[in-house]
Amino acid sequence: MSVASVTSTSGVTGSKSNTTTAKGWGDLGAEDFIKLLTTQLNNQDPTEPVDNTLMLAQLAQFSNLSNTNEMKESLQTITGQNDTLAQISAKLDTLNSTIAKLASTQTPPSATV
Repeated sequence: MSVASVTSTSGVTGSKSNTTTAKGWGDLGAEDFIKLLTTQLNNQDPTEPVDNTLMLAQLAQFSNLSNTNEMKESLQTITGQNDTLAQISAKLDTLNSTIAKLASTQTPPSATV
């Protein structure tokens, strides 16, 4: 099995646009892992194939990494929501104290009958 590289074409002129961007190690995703795995399988020595346990270990490591990244994103979302709630709470405390001050300075209307 061979993996061909793909470049996209746009417009009628057929000009090619390269969509490859430089990424750091932390930006590797599932697509990158599949490319590495297929390249590894294409380049292995047929007389000494890759050990199945090693391949399963790599798949398990990738799954673990993927789950860790999802958890990180969830925790970042929760942290952002917590910060927003803290800001709302502070504004409500300020509003409550302002209302309490206004209520204490006002005199109740006199009842005239």
